Amino acid sequence: MKFVRAYLKNEIIEGILVNEDEKHYVVKLDNGYNIGVSKHRVLRIENISEIMHEKKEKKQFKQSSALPKIVILHTGAVTAKFEPYELIELFPELRELAHIESELISNMMSDDIRFEHYNIIAKAIKENIEKHSPKGIIITHGTDTLHYTSAALSFMFEHLPIPVVLVGSQRSSDRGSSDAAVNLISAVSFAVNTSLSGIFICMHEDISDNTCTILNGLNARKMHSSRRDAFQSINKHPIARINFFTKSIDYISEYPETVLNSKGVLKINFFKDLKIGFVISHPNMHHEELGVFLGKGFDGLILEGTGLGHMPISVIDEYTKEHEKIKNSIAELCKQMPVIMTTQAIFGIVNLNVYSPGRELQEIGVIGNQSTLSPETAFIKLAWLLSQDLDPKEEFMKNFRGEF
Repeated sequence: MKFVRAYLKNEIIEGILVNEDEKHYVVKLDNGYNIGVSKHRVLRIENISEIMHEKKEKKQFKQSSALPKIVILHTGAVTAKFEPYELIELFPELRELAHIESELISNMMSDDIRFEHYNIIAKAIKENIEKHSPKGIIITHGTDTLHYTSAALSFMFEHLPIPVVLVGSQRSSDRGSSDAAVNLISAVSFAVNTSLSGIFICMHEDISDNTCTILNGLNARKMHSSRRDAFQSINKHPIARINFFTKSIDYISEYPETVLNSKGVLKINFFKDLKIGFVISHPNMHHEELGVFLGKGFDGLILEGTGLGHMPISVIDEYTKEHEKIKNSIAELCKQMPVIMTTQAIFGIVNLNVYSPGRELQEIGVIGNQSTLSPETAFIKLAWLLSQDLDPKEEFMKNFRGEF
């Protein structure tokens, strides 16, 4: 960690330098909050890491080589980068569970992630498997797009031999009310003790600190902006429950057989830099909302339909003439790119067979009938299929990684 002291005109700011770009410093203060400071406001900035380490000498510690090895990869956001000894100082229980290695991949907010970052994370996972032969890997990740990353990694890997668990915290790890410790320790406990391999998410089961749930990386979604139990399994049961106090694992559902096959040569199927759009169906919709994707170089489009997967395409009176234009825009989009239907209801199935508008959408080329994927997982799957030069019309409804 790099400690800095920034001198402004009327104040001095000290803390951990979390991130820096051309225009800003992001500093984590002692109270746990991150503060962004424009560089033009900073008169000078000092690296005070040595001073801070003199104040708090680095403690000599030994880790047991007899314990399973766990690698913790940091991507930034609410958790700063910590050396192994610092992690153990923060979370002493880790010493009893595993031999910890750690590595910084990036320091970024999860909202800033792009497809190439998935490739970087995947490469780091593979490199650490080959270097350390760990029992498992933990990835600390900002919660806002954690479920996108878990879905991306799930599709990317073939023959993953170990559990890779993504973990985040709804409140910064430096705050007294943080959920970081329970989530991280539970994730390590699961990785150490499970026989499963694949991509998982470990987060609070409810607002207490008693248990965490292990979710399939393909069927999870952040369902609350701030609660500890924000993450839920979508259209599937969670994989397991971890008791934070006893470290026991209660398996709730079977892991998909397509994922259990970890035998073979570890392979990564990378993402390309594609343009995939989102359109949400709503009352009083206009065709221009779809037209912006025409002729703009987009590779695919996700529709978030209402209910079973509907868009306003029926002309029923003089006020709904716009709906014919919406239907024509969707038809034209289907000629230019794959268009996938999902439901903004989140839970439940896309069923375009029930009502005539759904059948009409299928006739003009909309894909995704009978899908149970969340809009986010559908977005990731479409991008991944196109990155592998696979035809979504033929491949989207295939079960590649146990997503269905």
